[in-house]
Amino acid sequence: MSKELIRLRNIRMAFDDEVVLNDLNLYINDKEFLTLLGPSGCGKTTTLRIIGGFTTPVSGDVLFDGVRINDVPPYRRQINTVFQKYALFPHMNVFENVAFGLRLQKLDEKEIRSRCLEMLELVGLKGYERRNTAALSGGQQQRVAIARALVNHPKVLLLDEPLGALDLKLRKDMQIELKRIQQQVGIT
Repeated sequence: MSKELIRLRNIRMAFDDEVVLNDLNLYINDKEFLTLLGPSGCGKTTTLRIIGGFTTPVSGDVLFDGVRINDVPPYRRQINTVFQKYALFPHMNVFENVAFGLRLQKLDEKEIRSRCLEMLELVGLKGYERRNTAALSGGQQQRVAIARALVNHPKVLLLDEPLGALDLKLRKDMQIELKRIQQQVGIT
């Protein structure tokens, strides 16, 4: 049985006077694949932003591996997020986008190269290292964003509407692909 990795306890979130989340309780087990479904405006993205550390709840606790992380900034969490718009750097090629976080950590160039190539192969973009991100399809851009998030070896990967911008066929293919990546990497 998997152990609990994330717990949201009595989370309340409001923007101005509008309550978006009211007494939300949720737990996620290690290596679990979980999907949040609901209508637009129901708080799915807000929940992800709270887990990722980009938004602080008005009240309640965010626990990671049993430790309260409400005040831990996103870059200090073992959680990476792929946003709906992917947030790729247009002035960097595919390789440099994936390497960005590793360069901030000042890792050895050989380690950076090895990890980036491994992640690009994992997401099916081997050979795309020098390509401009603007020249890629939406599905390929999404794969670059996933590789960039996974290259840091987080324990949790959050995806905000990962299939929203894709056509029906690509959406179905990516559903299978995301599950394969999750199982291969062993990530939550």
